[in-house]
Amino acid sequence: MSGSDGEVPPAFHVMAKPTGARCNLACAYCFFLKKEELYPDSTFRMTDGVMEEYIRQTIEGHRVPQVTIAWQGGEPTLMGLDFFQRAVEVQKKYAKPKTRIENTFQTNGILLDDEWCHFFHENQFLVGLSMDGPAELHDTYRRDRRGRGTFDRVLKAARLLQKHQVEYNILCAVNSTNADYPQEVYRFFRDELSAQYIQFIPIVERNNETGFQEGNTVTDRSVRPDQWGRFLIEIFDEWVRRDVGRMFVLNFDGALAGWLGMAGTVCVFSPTCGLGVALEHNGDLYSCDHFVEPDHLLGNILTTPLAELVGSEKQRRFGAVKRDTLPRYCRECAFLAICNGECPKNRFIETPDGEAGLNYLCKGYKAFFAHADRPMRMMADLLRQGRFADEVMPMLAAREKGPANQARVGRNDPCPCGSGLKYKKCCGLRTR
Repeated sequence: MSGSDGEVPPAFHVMAKPTGARCNLACAYCFFLKKEELYPDSTFRMTDGVMEEYIRQTIEGHRVPQVTIAWQGGEPTLMGLDFFQRAVEVQKKYAKPKTRIENTFQTNGILLDDEWCHFFHENQFLVGLSMDGPAELHDTYRRDRRGRGTFDRVLKAARLLQKHQVEYNILCAVNSTNADYPQEVYRFFRDELSAQYIQFIPIVERNNETGFQEGNTVTDRSVRPDQWGRFLIEIFDEWVRRDVGRMFVLNFDGALAGWLGMAGTVCVFSPTCGLGVALEHNGDLYSCDHFVEPDHLLGNILTTPLAELVGSEKQRRFGAVKRDTLPRYCRECAFLAICNGECPKNRFIETPDGEAGLNYLCKGYKAFFAHADRPMRMMADLLRQGRFADEVMPMLAAREKGPANQARVGRNDPCPCGSGLKYKKCCGLRTR
């Protein structure tokens, strides 16, 4: 199948919002709550008809063996469990032979109970649970509509997911408060929550009344560029010395792909974008979850096939803008192949020479990439040799013992750190 404007990609990702912007929390930094104003007369509930079309068209539009059906919000649990039970039956109805269907579900966890978690386990849902760290940090901005903190309820949800053996990951929004406590945040997830999969999402909240991506100033809740860099560096230093292969941090995995010459495993680091669209509760399709705005409305899947909208000229232009509008400062950067300018929604400040389009977080990312460069290169070399990235941990430990323990190693001998390189090409570099 191909659209009238261009070729349909073999795979794409649709983030469906069955309740639109409706949520049972009032997180202070949430940019999406204002999207209610786009649909002033709506009930904000996806009908079974729209749900079935979303599932049918997503499955039919894929030409790869795995299809992801993604549910987000607002808060998708507000639809009730029976809605998702019906959705699973619809998936069975339209499933192709030899095609694996995966459901992902992002939630604040407030309504999760044993019944929800049993359903997730039985149907192999991957759940993303929003949590910003230990209680005092989480409750700073993640409050309910009565102004009450939500930490205890979210912690209960995490324990229920663990009890029912549901595969889940933590989505941590990094803001101006918790960004000052990187080790406390990371160690809480690792040691107290026993989480294995974490994604850190920088809060960059434009200071405007629309909730759209416009203006070049941010709110006080937004993480500062230097904070973001320090946050990543401190967590990376602990992770790379003790947790590689045991804890999986999407930010680090996505960056490592860049050192391997495979940038784009995480959409923000991809050279272009446009393959991740957002589906509103009424069937309206937008170019991206971060651009649910009138200018980026592609159409409605009840009148135009989903795959045709994803392959449209308008969407292809949207995706290419990320690459085509990079300022010279980015194009000449040593880390361009790692980050590719990061997410377009954050590219609203000027470069040092006054050119528009620099990423707000650039300073922080550059500091992190420079700091992580050597360990990342070591892990990339290991993977290219068919070895495991976690071998970097003893290598770093041996390297950091210093030359006193390596005095008897010849320059052309194998490096004692286990890298597989000659000493002069590895730890011996430190002694020069």
